[in-house]
Amino acid sequence: MDAGAGAATTRDGRRLEYLVEGDPDGLPLVLHHGTPGAGVSWPKVSETCRERGLALVMYTRAGYGGSTRRAGRTVADVAADIADLLDHLGQDRFLSLGWSGGGPHSLACAALLPDRCLAAATGAGVAPYLNDGTLDFLEGMGPENHVEFGAALRGLDELVPYLEKEAAELRSTSADEIGAALGGLVSDVDKAFATGEFATHLHTAFQRATQEGIWGWADDDLAFTRSWGFALDDVTKVPVSAWQGREDRMVPFSHGIYLADRLPGARRHLYDDEGHLSLNGRMGDILDDLQDLAGASDIG
Repeated sequence: MDAGAGAATTRDGRRLEYLVEGDPDGLPLVLHHGTPGAGVSWPKVSETCRERGLALVMYTRAGYGGSTRRAGRTVADVAADIADLLDHLGQDRFLSLGWSGGGPHSLACAALLPDRCLAAATGAGVAPYLNDGTLDFLEGMGPENHVEFGAALRGLDELVPYLEKEAAELRSTSADEIGAALGGLVSDVDKAFATGEFATHLHTAFQRATQEGIWGWADDDLAFTRSWGFALDDVTKVPVSAWQGREDRMVPFSHGIYLADRLPGARRHLYDDEGHLSLNGRMGDILDDLQDLAGASDIG
C-alpha cells in the first residue's frame, strides 16, 4: 500500500482519516489511538514497525480531527470502520493494537473481525463499565478522570462543557508542558517519560483531536460507560494480550488485571514499574508479542 496520509469513505458515507507509516509493503498493524487522540505521525513507533516488516496504519476515530462524527456510536461500531479502511487500502488480514481508549476498539476488532484480525493487544486499555460489582471503574484513577467519567455517566449536557474547557486548556499547552498539564493523571514515571519525541507526538495528537471540536472525545466517553456491543468472552477466535502498569493513574492497574482475567486465553503483561505513558517504551516487546501470537504461518 502507499505510505502517507489519506481518507477512506465508510459504508455509511463518512470520512475516515488515516496515515500509513512503517513498512508500507508489510502486514498492517492497525493502531487505535487513545482518548482524546488522532492518527498522527509517530516516528519512533514507525521505525519499530519498519524493523519488523509491519505497515503502521494509524486512523482517526469518528468525531476526531477530520473524521466524520458518528453520533451514538458504540465501541463495536469501529469494526466496520476498520474493515472499510482495510478494503480501501487493499488489505485483508491485520494486527490490532489499542492504547488507552483505543484498547476497547482493538478488542472489538478481535471479537467482530475474526477472519481478518490475526492477533490483538490492549495497552493500558480501559475495561468495561459494568456496574455489577466486579470492577470499581473509577478506583485508582486521577481526580480529573473521576470528574470526566462522572460527567459522562450523567450525560452530554454535563460532559460537553467539561470537555470543551479541557480541550481549550490542551490546545493552549506546549509539548514541553504536556506532563504538567496532565496533572493528577500522571505518576512520576509518566512525567519522566513525557518528554522529547513522545511529548511532541502526544501534543500533536491532542491538537489534531480537538481542532474540530470535542465530539470524538465525548462519544468515546459515552461508549466506554455503556454497553460496548460485545462481551470480553466473545473474543475466542483471535489471540489477545493485555499490557498494563501499576503506576497508571489514567487507567488503573485493576483494569488490566480485569481484562487479563476475562479475555479467554489472554497473555498477561503486567508491570509494577510502568505507568500509562511509560508503557509505550515497551513497544518493541508488544509488537514482537503480537507477531508471535499471530504465528509465523499465518503472517506469510
